[in-house]
Amino acid sequence: MRQPFPPGFLWGCATSAYQIEGSPLADGAGVSNWHRFVRTPGRVLGADTGDVACDHYRRMKDDVALMRELGLTAYRFSIAWGRVLPEGSGRINAAGLGFYERLVDELLAHGITPMATLYHWDLPAALDDRGGWLSPDMPDWFADYAQVCFKALDDRVPMWTTLNEPWVVADGGYMHGVLAPGHRSAFEAAIVAHRLMQSHARAVQAYRAMGRNRIGLVVNIEPKHVPADASEQDRHAARLADAYMNRQYLDPALLGSYPEELSEVFGEAWPDWPAAEVEALKAPIDFLGLNYYTRAVVRHDAKAWPVPATAQRQPGGIYTETGWELHPQSLADTLVWMHERYGGLPLYVTENGAAFYDPPVAIDGRIDDPLRVHYLRTHIAAVQDAITRGADVRGYCAWSLFDNLEWALGFAKRFGLVHVDFSTQQRTPKASARFYADVIASHGAHL
Repeated sequence: MRQPFPPGFLWGCATSAYQIEGSPLADGAGVSNWHRFVRTPGRVLGADTGDVACDHYRRMKDDVALMRELGLTAYRFSIAWGRVLPEGSGRINAAGLGFYERLVDELLAHGITPMATLYHWDLPAALDDRGGWLSPDMPDWFADYAQVCFKALDDRVPMWTTLNEPWVVADGGYMHGVLAPGHRSAFEAAIVAHRLMQSHARAVQAYRAMGRNRIGLVVNIEPKHVPADASEQDRHAARLADAYMNRQYLDPALLGSYPEELSEVFGEAWPDWPAAEVEALKAPIDFLGLNYYTRAVVRHDAKAWPVPATAQRQPGGIYTETGWELHPQSLADTLVWMHERYGGLPLYVTENGAAFYDPPVAIDGRIDDPLRVHYLRTHIAAVQDAITRGADVRGYCAWSLFDNLEWALGFAKRFGLVHVDFSTQQRTPKASARFYADVIASHGAHL
């Protein structure tokens, strides 16, 4: 038995549109960059696509009922930009917007707080054709899209997020080319990072003019540690890695400046952005969302690009199917670091979870996943530790509600608390889902 979490603490699960919805072109929706990317040979493991995924677009009511069965008090979902604006701007698709209106109404009817993310990586292809995140027009396009969503849903959605993990968009999509749109250029990645933050700031400004609730930013943080025998070269590499992954988006959004190490990371590809333009990236937000999965213990590696650092596997460590070390202490430490560095903003753990091997089918209606139960138990306890150390943490969302399309990994890695048989769409809550339901029912006392 542990002390309960603070009153009003939100217990949720998170998903994203392209990973679970399916029916990507239904009811007049526009093609997204991911709809194209999955059709490019060699890009996605098993040539898997999001054409069906978890079929959530058609099974939404049953899925919300399942959320209620598990006792969720919050649900973090993303809006598919192309469902709302098929061409990315201009014409509004009432049918596509209507899906999210029905979803929000269904959540509220079941006592579940909607947490809406405007952008979780699926960009309308029509905008990608016009330059996408490289275009100087992107902040305007994003702000216009955001205003459409605010106007339709802000009377019922109390929490908004502008971007999900901007680092992944720039690094995976434009630096290393492993995610849509599949480019590989440090010059492009530097520009895209800036356009993302400009778009975030513009959407926040738009919300201040018309919104009535709260808006924030979600980032993924991977603490960069060094071994006990680290050299100064190792420590310098860790600082560069931390600046590139962890501070590149938080510092401009909250401090109005970029980490000075980025000029070394990007070299000649780093633009000399005007100081006033960078300062304008600082727009007042109401909360920060943290997506935390693992830490990295790094050493200097001159062959690594763009940061000369490589993660070292730790003897005796527990690793997930995606090769990530289970290290809950770093979640607590990261929450405290964010609290102290960025002025005590309210914090939410907006994603936290793990891919482990699961039995392919249920046995007697059960799927046991003890490693995931252990992961949840230790990481939720870490959140409580951060709260006792002074961090203002107000909610926790497990990733993910369902097994889903894990981007370029296809359906090969399962993060869900609920097992999905993709041949039948049968949902089976795993032992981890039942464990989480008990944690929620006890408000965190039963860990």
